[in-house]
Amino acid sequence: MDEEVKEQISEETRKMPDFKKPLDKMTVIELKEVGKEIPGLAGVHAMKKADLLAVIKEYYGIEDEGEKKEKKKAGKLIASVKDLKSEIVHLREKRDEARARSDRKKIDLLRRRINRLKKRTRKVAQG
Repeated sequence: MDEEVKEQISEETRKMPDFKKPLDKMTVIELKEVGKEIPGLAGVHAMKKADLLAVIKEYYGIEDEGEKKEKKKAGKLIASVKDLKSEIVHLREKRDEARARSDRKKIDLLRRRINRLKKRTRKVAQG
């Protein structure tokens, strides 16, 4: 939204409506109805669900709990591609050692971990 439009809208008009269900659980059609009520917002019908959620939450000043959880997970789960690949190299070395010892359980465990890390590198690379 434009800065001018934001300034024109007083705090009184931003009173939080009583939504029947959480915004994340609403359908796109329901979110479009909510979006139509926001003054100065154009193109509601062409917006996707993620865009509508972002605009509505920004307008009403709602903090996204999902983003908090994702950020918390992101610190734990998502590292850079470089870090993930270095971990894969480390696990491959361990796998080779397990092969030398013929430790079948350890080989299978490490193979699955490597596979999961490779999938995560693809996800991180996509965005």
